[in-house]
Amino acid sequence: QVQLVESGGGLVQIGGSLRLSCAASGRTFNSYVMGWFRQAPGKAREFVAAMRWSVGSTYYADSVKGRFTISRDHAKDTVYLQMNSLKPEDTAIYYCAADGSTRYSGSHRLFTTYDYWGRGTQVTVSS
Repeated sequence: QVQLVESGGGLVQIGGSLRLSCAASGRTFNSYVMGWFRQAPGKAREFVAAMRWSVGSTYYADSVKGRFTISRDHAKDTVYLQMNSLKPEDTAIYYCAADGSTRYSGSHRLFTTYDYWGRGTQVTVSS
């Protein structure tokens, strides 16, 4: 059974940084695509970033490109989302997700593609 546990959320001022972690267990994730999504109150869940675990290729939403970085630690089975230059519009619950596809495709920008989800971690950027 795949389990994803997010941590690292919190309250930060505009322009600040946070690093989110997603500890994954229950599988060998080398053939997975890992994603980060976020959901603000009253809004749909939206794609933030994704990574093809095996080769480390990364993909980003335009809204976070250049500010956020997705990475992984093989030894710890952990995926990270480094968030810099945070803005009030980044405020949301951030979710980690995993899909057992061996390759990334455009469908990985849709939350319905992913099989496994964490419970989320709250990020609040104060103005």
